[in-house]
Amino acid sequence: MGKNQHVTPHPDGGWQVKGAGNSKATYRTETQAEAIAVAREIARNQEAELFIHRPNGQIRERNSFGNDPYPPKG
Repeated sequence: MGKNQHVTPHPDGGWQVKGAGNSKATYRTETQAEAIAVAREIARNQEAELFIHRPNGQIRERNSFGNDPYPPKG
């Protein structure tokens, strides 16, 4: 299982895709939609989770592309 991917605002404008724990962005785009598409592909390939953040930093959406338990607990 790879690193979780985060789509966050870039400090200099636009959006970035960052692996969990990385200090630098893996990819930088102009729009959030482009960043989500890139991050989704990376998360699928690495069987990781994708976290999409709002401009204020809050997580607005979370998707799992890993080995989810079936049936889910709860």
